[in-house]
Amino acid sequence: MIIVHGIKNCDSVKKALKFLKENHIEYTFRDFKEQSVTCDEINEWLKYTSLEKIFNSKSTTYKTFNLKALNLTDQEKIEWLCRENLLIKRPVLQHNGVTIVGYNKDQYEMELL
Repeated sequence: MIIVHGIKNCDSVKKALKFLKENHIEYTFRDFKEQSVTCDEINEWLKYTSLEKIFNSKSTTYKTFNLKALNLTDQEKIEWLCRENLLIKRPVLQHNGVTIVGYNKDQYEMELL
């Protein structure tokens, strides 16, 4: 079963869920706002994808906290991800040991169909 991590009102999450529904792929949705992602989970994702893919430096949260001015180290970025899940690029899909970050139709077709 695929687990989709994100928030309901995110356009990329909506596209991902639409793709899964249109292709009759079962999934479980986990909303960051209702159930926080733990540091252990984030560190697990980082085994399969890069910090650059997960850490959303274009998010409103990033701008709100003025994180660019802090010139964060990789470890500090991970700590921020743990504290502020809205810094995680969305959606994050987990399936059979594969972690996919963001919406990419071509990658979804290759990995999920």
